[in-house]
Amino acid sequence: MQDPTQVHRDESVQEPQNGAAPEGVTVEGAPADGDQVPDAAVGGMPTTGTGGDAGAEAPSDLPDPELTRLRTELDERTADLKRVSAEYTNYRRRVERDREATITGAKAQVAGELLTVLDDVERAGAHGDLTGPFKVVADRLTETLTRAGLAGFGEVGDAFDPSVHEAVAHGTSAEVDGPTVTTVMRRGYRFGEKVLRPAMVEVTDHDPDAVPAGSGSAGGGESA
Repeated sequence: MQDPTQVHRDESVQEPQNGAAPEGVTVEGAPADGDQVPDAAVGGMPTTGTGGDAGAEAPSDLPDPELTRLRTELDERTADLKRVSAEYTNYRRRVERDREATITGAKAQVAGELLTVLDDVERAGAHGDLTGPFKVVADRLTETLTRAGLAGFGEVGDAFDPSVHEAVAHGTSAEVDGPTVTTVMRRGYRFGEKVLRPAMVEVTDHDPDAVPAGSGSAGGGESA
């Protein structure tokens, strides 16, 4: 009679049909498709799917020397352009100022030559001789010089200013508060900011003890 245990042992190790391995048993052999193959050089770690070549160098973050050079040259040219533009602007302004100063100087010179003519016109008007065609010509001359920039100054009652007044006579009076122009002998003229001729005047200073004019006593004007 056959031993039952022998039959049971024979059935447990029976070869599977069609070459299939029993469940739970690992069969050594070629790997299936898609499996990773261990790499003996790196200790059995898979090398596929690492995302890149291990021997490739990392990209450098340093700037390109050619780009740096171009940027430096661009900055230098921009600075040069700004400097030249500023110099040209200053030059243009200076030329414009010089041109205006030259024109003003020429006008002032011509007006200065005509001051004696204006004095004659003013004296003729004071004596009543400025009439007819002569008055028309005189008025046009005065208007033209005024438009060009000529202005007269020197009026009775003005405060004395030695920078624009030439005192040729002096007096005292209790009726004034300080040095005051009391007589204008010749008008002064300026062209723009330039004084062409100071006004020739008589100046009266304040003196509380001075005798009022017309009292017959001394205290009037005296030559400077």
